[in-house]
Amino acid sequence: MIRIREIALAPEHNPNQLIVEAARALKLSPARIRRLTISRRSIDARKKPDVKIVYTVDVEIDGSESKTLRASGCKRAAIVTEKRYRVPRCESNCRPVVVGFGPAGMFAALVLAMAGLKPLVLERGVDAKTRKEQVERYFETGNLDCRSNVQFGEGGAGTFSDGKLNTGVNNPRIGWILEQFVKAGARENILYDAKPHIGTDVLVEVVQNIRKRIISLGGEVRFCTQVTELVTEDDRLIGLKTEHGEFVSCNHAVFAIGHSARDTFAMLHEMGVPMEPKPFAMGVRIEHKQSMVNKAQYGAEDLPLPPADYKLVEHLENGTVYTFCMCPGGYVVAAASEDDGVVTNGMSNADRDGENANSALLVTVSPEDFPYSGALGGMQWQREIEQRAYALSKSAWAPAQLVGDFLSGKISAGPMDVIPSYRPGVVWCDLHDVLPEKITAALAKALPALDGRLKGFASPSAVMTGPETRSSSPVRILRNESRQSSVKGFYPTGEGAGYAGGIMSAAIDGMMTAEKIIEEMTG
Repeated sequence: MIRIREIALAPEHNPNQLIVEAARALKLSPARIRRLTISRRSIDARKKPDVKIVYTVDVEIDGSESKTLRASGCKRAAIVTEKRYRVPRCESNCRPVVVGFGPAGMFAALVLAMAGLKPLVLERGVDAKTRKEQVERYFETGNLDCRSNVQFGEGGAGTFSDGKLNTGVNNPRIGWILEQFVKAGARENILYDAKPHIGTDVLVEVVQNIRKRIISLGGEVRFCTQVTELVTEDDRLIGLKTEHGEFVSCNHAVFAIGHSARDTFAMLHEMGVPMEPKPFAMGVRIEHKQSMVNKAQYGAEDLPLPPADYKLVEHLENGTVYTFCMCPGGYVVAAASEDDGVVTNGMSNADRDGENANSALLVTVSPEDFPYSGALGGMQWQREIEQRAYALSKSAWAPAQLVGDFLSGKISAGPMDVIPSYRPGVVWCDLHDVLPEKITAALAKALPALDGRLKGFASPSAVMTGPETRSSSPVRILRNESRQSSVKGFYPTGEGAGYAGGIMSAAIDGMMTAEKIIEEMTG
């Protein structure tokens, strides 16, 4: 197979042009190309508005690949051999348990099931179909179900997000994970897009299909089953207790609990499981017209291109301000999991066809900044800010302020051209009364600089809605090289345990934990 890089085409190109350009690069007739597969697709907007779609393609040809490549002299092409991830097999009568069914737990369970170990999954929330109905009801009424919300339930917090699958790590498992998503119903373009995403509307179906596959392989998934206690003997896990008083015997438990399982963090801390506070980030959701972002990024609003995104960062003396989980054509959503608290997040559907764009605008905070000490100090700080936001309206309505008013220090009276997408609604205020001074000062300093990188980012009419407190876990549950805690058989995994930051990295971490369990059982 020959891989050809840097085929740049106009946005409105005909798909057949890929074959023509690939043949031109190899100096052969298009008829000699038996098969062409897109390996990667990205957008090059450096010379806006002359934007290009840039492809890397894999081709199979009639004749000798090596001779063709030498004759072409193409420096953008090379012969590649496909390397595929394979799930190891294992025979054992010991059934592993997976606690939590977000990306880390889901892919840990999938690997364990494909290995032949028939895992038992215990998820505190409900199935995705029921969860979607309950979350929509919360968006409409503000009536929170603490067991089933944007944070808890099948698919984890990532189900109600943009469904981004890009990650900063280079891992051979990535391609396999993308393939499993496609098999479960995600669109095929995630296999090659440089910035793949699934979208909430599709993810709700995808996670159910992955669950059905796990069950078809002998696994079991129990919803509304929260683990409330580890049962140990001589520092070795021998079982789990659930909220129903049930004892589940097990020697291997993947704890993929998510970054919002505060009661579980407290339970583990009380039991003496080693953990530590970790740096994370807090701030707001900032919202603009998607048309503004398109014009800033592409040089025009109406090019035949997907809604534009951005990624911005400003390093300050006392921290870093950056955008995170940017949702083109998306919505700011209510993401609380506790009564008397307000939390924001962002999500978008597969087509990203909403009027606004939004992203988290975050400030890094470290344990030295926390007003509370101990392993759970960051968690306590999150809760305090969320409750302060709730106190403004004593409801799920979120505090909001126009960027212009934030920078001038006055309470906003209402929206301008950007209409907040947050439901059930916003309370116009001065965000300085909600967020800590460390965060507001950093945001005020960074906004003009970020506007210099993306024209319009600090527009006076842009809306900031807060607080965004759940960007990642404020806790790290310590584990050793075998991925186990000091309690043997207890495997802290994924974002909640402090070892991932997003759907893809959490899924990778879940797979690697499953592989360690298989290795231990096999050995």
